[in-house]
Amino acid sequence: MHVFTHRMFRFAAVTLLAFGMATPAAFADDAAMSASSDRHRPSDPPGREGLIVIGHRGASGYRPEHTLESYRLAIRQGADFIEPDLVATKDGVLVARHENEISGTTDVASHPEFANRRTTKTIDGVAMTGWFTEDFTLAELKTLRAKERIPAIRPGNTRFDGLYPIPTLAEVIALVKRESRNGRRIGIYPETKHPTYFAREGRRLDGTPIHTSLGAKLVETLVAEGFTDPRRIYVQSFEFENLIELKKSLMPAAGIDLPLVQLYDHFHGATPYDVTYNLAHGANLASVYGGLVQAAGGIDANTRYGAFATEAALTWMRANYASGVGPWKGSLLPRTTLPAPVDANGDGKAELAAQNTGIVHPMLAWALKAGLQVHPYTLRAEESFLAQTPGGVPQSVVAEALQLYGLGAQGFFIDQPDQGVLAREIFLEINRVRAK
Repeated sequence: MHVFTHRMFRFAAVTLLAFGMATPAAFADDAAMSASSDRHRPSDPPGREGLIVIGHRGASGYRPEHTLESYRLAIRQGADFIEPDLVATKDGVLVARHENEISGTTDVASHPEFANRRTTKTIDGVAMTGWFTEDFTLAELKTLRAKERIPAIRPGNTRFDGLYPIPTLAEVIALVKRESRNGRRIGIYPETKHPTYFAREGRRLDGTPIHTSLGAKLVETLVAEGFTDPRRIYVQSFEFENLIELKKSLMPAAGIDLPLVQLYDHFHGATPYDVTYNLAHGANLASVYGGLVQAAGGIDANTRYGAFATEAALTWMRANYASGVGPWKGSLLPRTTLPAPVDANGDGKAELAAQNTGIVHPMLAWALKAGLQVHPYTLRAEESFLAQTPGGVPQSVVAEALQLYGLGAQGFFIDQPDQGVLAREIFLEINRVRAK
């Protein structure tokens, strides 16, 4: 009786925390999270009972994204994997930035010595003005400091502006190695950003082609750092061609085999950029994509991500290169816009503007049937990113995570990893069957 009462008391405390009786910020301090991390059971591979929590750009809800401090906090909050987005420097080093355009995430604009490097480029068909990593050597990038990307939403993170440098992939791996102790193993979940642009289309400020394969650089770095355990790495991309190249040539040539995850943008509103590029340049699609062309029902200028979310396409991907898929949560669980925003957290600001429809896209069942891991993105705790249930009850990010676990997703990307870990703890607790 005593044991049962203790368990129920602990579960009640955890549940109250999850649904608003304590704020996510209560878990944000390094000291608190260092103590909290001791409670997580060591596992090999990362995760608990097949369920993982992925620190999206680290703990980006609490620290400026893609900094070693953001990654370190995510690990101490219990994340199983941390996610570095990868772009290349002028001298071919992989660094962690959400985009190769860095004016929104660094203090580059305040460096007069780099004022003449501001320019306009077209990245994946979109004109962007700013400063780009491919126009800076690593040494030059190291003189910059990170800043909060969305200060209006996360003003608390701005207190860390100017403190942290841009990390290289090698430095991220070194951090993961240091933090993997006491039987706990941390993994990385790198994303190649704009691989077609870097390899075939992009040019540096002086007009020379960048001509850098992010996939090749990723494999080269992983091998050089001795970090090639497939249980501790997922490689992801929104493009298809570079993942197929990794599977068919780059990884075999290096003697490694890592799980690859196909990311999906909006099913109906977006097209993989490599598809757009190859169509525009008259590429032989069958030689690039193999049987995926037929599985997707043909590929043309009207093809969207949804064409690759069919049962036939998912089955082909699993058989040929992919171990998992990462759909946008809004495609997997469609939402509608509320007539007027709601103030769900009582802070005087009506910011919750969406409602779940109750529909689950069949991609989820098809992917699971094919044997693919399903890791949706991105869960965020702030009210503006949340939604109501179909019945009108505001969901917390913990409730959103519980819903995904309950539907069969094995993991998710989340900006507040402590809340994801909390959701997993609740999910495993309430699903545990006990003898009478």
